[in-house]
Amino acid sequence: MVENIKTGQGKDSTKNFDPADANQTLIKITTWIIMVIAVSLSLYQLYTAGVAALTALVQRSIHLGAILSLTFLLKPAFLKIRKDKFSFWLFLDWILVGLSIYCTFYIINDLTAIFERQGDWLLSDRIVSIIGTLLVLEACRRVIGNIMTGICALGIAYAMFGPYMPDLIIHKGYSIERITTTLWLTTEGIFGLPIGVAATFVFVFVLFGAILETTGGGAFFIDMAYALTGRFSGGPAKASVVASGFMGSVSGSAVGNVAATGSFTIPMMKKVGYRPHVAGAIEAAASTGGQMMPPIMGAGAFLMAEFTNTSYLTIIKVALAPAIMYYLTVLIFVHYEAQKYGLKGESKENLPKIMKVLKEGLHFIIPVLILIYVLVSNYSPMMAGFIAVISTLAISVMANSIRWIVNGNNKPSLIQFSTGQFKSIVKALENGAKNAVMVSVACAAAGIIVGMVSLTGMGLKFSSLVLELSYGIKVLAILLIGGASLVLGMGLPVTASYIVLATLAGPALLDMGVPIMVAHMIVFWYSQDANVTPPVSLASFAGAGIAGANPMKTAFTSWKLAKGLYIIPIVMAYRPLLGMGDNYELFHWEVILTMITTTLGLFAFASALERFFLRKATLIETLLFWLAAIGLFWPAYWADVAGLIALILACALQKFYSVTPTTNTGMTNDK
Repeated sequence: MVENIKTGQGKDSTKNFDPADANQTLIKITTWIIMVIAVSLSLYQLYTAGVAALTALVQRSIHLGAILSLTFLLKPAFLKIRKDKFSFWLFLDWILVGLSIYCTFYIINDLTAIFERQGDWLLSDRIVSIIGTLLVLEACRRVIGNIMTGICALGIAYAMFGPYMPDLIIHKGYSIERITTTLWLTTEGIFGLPIGVAATFVFVFVLFGAILETTGGGAFFIDMAYALTGRFSGGPAKASVVASGFMGSVSGSAVGNVAATGSFTIPMMKKVGYRPHVAGAIEAAASTGGQMMPPIMGAGAFLMAEFTNTSYLTIIKVALAPAIMYYLTVLIFVHYEAQKYGLKGESKENLPKIMKVLKEGLHFIIPVLILIYVLVSNYSPMMAGFIAVISTLAISVMANSIRWIVNGNNKPSLIQFSTGQFKSIVKALENGAKNAVMVSVACAAAGIIVGMVSLTGMGLKFSSLVLELSYGIKVLAILLIGGASLVLGMGLPVTASYIVLATLAGPALLDMGVPIMVAHMIVFWYSQDANVTPPVSLASFAGAGIAGANPMKTAFTSWKLAKGLYIIPIVMAYRPLLGMGDNYELFHWEVILTMITTTLGLFAFASALERFFLRKATLIETLLFWLAAIGLFWPAYWADVAGLIALILACALQKFYSVTPTTNTGMTNDK
């Protein structure tokens, strides 16, 4: 019925159904509900982390139900959905949200009965399992992309059509009922270890990073790095390496860290003379290393602790030395770049004032110190993350309250101040849940792959294949794993790539006699390589976008800067870089010697690759640097001595033998 309404000006207006207005109203309602779900999820995760733990399947079901709901509301079904007309797709998203809630509630509501009828499934069990599996695949397609979704689908197809596979990977085959119920109604598939880690440790630390960033902690650590190093040669780049390393450890995403910190660090590097593609590459390499740097290491440390049945404290203890070596390598490359092109630091006037930075943000150091103390005190990672989140919120509120008190007449009213504080906390909780969507969806999708690998026995077959192709030689097996990680990393986030590789390739290294911790650390390091390795170098492309540089040029430069990522895992396999014995004791002379020789080898390698130390290296000096690197990496003491002698000779020639300097053409601003 059309209703005519008289306006105040006496003109007729026809009140028709306006699709655009209806769509906008629905979008506003959706935005509000997203905030409610996200904040509720963050509070729920804090409650289960620090107050009361729940049964594994219940904890994971509620977590995944909320994550799937956020995914379907945040990520459109297709890249372009018109906003100027009443959209069917928005209603479809709400239907998917309803199905997500129902399928996860089905588990919680009937948990005991589900356990009792394992293998004797009802029709409703089968239907819910099929729908739940399809929901995870659709969420994966929206958040991660078609490649990961395709791998999951291939895993299911492989489980179904096992009898028709080649002899090397043949198996008896399984029905749709067996596959989907295994994936949805047990802890062997979607609700397995990966989503378990995401729903406990990882979420709390992602929330910690979001709160730290929202309250200004990220800006504080970046300003501190610039204030301390900005005036030195190549200072902004060195500050970028340090700051991005810390923030990458907290954020758990190399690409996200490039986007967050690179918007500030890359322009600073360009300003002092770094070429655009080099500035983008430095940020990419530094952000990638953040996921290997304790105390948080993204999601990797928590997953590794569960896979290896090792304490979280042991993981971060053995990971520290290799991570520092990686960053030293990046810093050496950055220093050589600055020296070769005569790049100077920023003037004191253009840098943040150290006392001002400390005055405004010193309180952000306290939650980090509390986190480290709690971890060292052998509390669980969940409790450590809970305490870190609560302490960050409390200290931020206290600091803001003190500022409000001392501001005098310029301060807002108490109601305005309290409202602002509340909104800030709600925003941090909302951002934390949104930031966790990708890693949780990746872990749920990875659970499909892990479940199918376990069901079909593919893990043993893949391990046999690696052993056969490598002829039992560790270095060849590691290189094969590195190649596999590069291919997987083109379509998978780091966390998913690590899970898949640990499941498929980890046993092959164990069969070669590599200790379980070393095997997983090798796999974890190589799972990072797609961020900085062409042709699909995700972190490098993000850095190139901010720097306005050629993406492939940036990718190849970041590949050079991140060489420690490829070398250090090979050293781990042959030498006790991670410690000795079952407890991975670090204070043993062989471990210390390995750390020293590996660090010197990385220095020699960087000098050889850059053909630079104190000045441009001659052919003889470059050859000596190469020989030094090979000798210091080689797992034999006589090789260490030979490598050290070659390194001393190369450095002495650089110091005491002068060559005719070439004309420095200066920097070009090529893109």
